[in-house]
Amino acid sequence: MDTRWLTSEQLAAWVRLAAVLELLPAALDSQLRRDAQLTHFDYYVLAMLSEAPEHTLRMTALAERTTATLARLSHVVARLEQRGLVERFPCPEDRRATNARLTADGWAKVQATAPGHVETVREYVVDALTPEQVTQLGEITDAMLRRLDPDGLYRRYDPA
Repeated sequence: MDTRWLTSEQLAAWVRLAAVLELLPAALDSQLRRDAQLTHFDYYVLAMLSEAPEHTLRMTALAERTTATLARLSHVVARLEQRGLVERFPCPEDRRATNARLTADGWAKVQATAPGHVETVREYVVDALTPEQVTQLGEITDAMLRRLDPDGLYRRYDPA
């Protein structure tokens, strides 16, 4: 099979995307560590729980929503539990499963942390783009997610 090499334009776009994929998580992590003593992944776990009914999800569902292995998620949730932000308990519908629930302190942490996180997202992503580019970014990421996420788990997110 012949290699389909990237054109110079494609390569330049790829290299810039790769740079964003490296630099953006570090910028998000830095702000969250400084302002909330959370990693970006910690905050993501708390945010996913905050959006769930009764702020509760099965650990398996939370792992799917955060694209984490159960082992990684269990480690992070244990850390968040020690801080009083999350609690785990047996799932009432299936005692073999475990649920994670945002505590009152966890909900307060999300509410206190969200404004700074949103400002950082605005600074590095939204405000750097025109409204048309934001629309294009949505279309571009949807196109990539159709291949990366054929089941549509991450394309289902609709905050409205």
